[in-house]
Amino acid sequence: MSLDDLDQFLALRQNDSELAKALAQPMDLDRFLGLAADRGFDLTEADVFAAQQREHQARSSAALQLDQAAESRRLRNFIHG
Repeated sequence: MSLDDLDQFLALRQNDSELAKALAQPMDLDRFLGLAADRGFDLTEADVFAAQQREHQARSSAALQLDQAAESRRLRNFIHG
């Protein structure tokens, strides 16, 4: 399917307390995909891996921005103007 479908499935947690409780527990990929299938979503391993990659890239970008901000502050203090 797609990342949008995965996002929609995960958003169901807000209205489905049983799903929220299940997703709060550690589980293997097959169980996760089974929960999605039980709710009408045809998700695949590729969807989950793509979501993990998206999350990793977002974290990497945020960390890079924080590092650059710290370096920028250091340089501003070093360079008198």
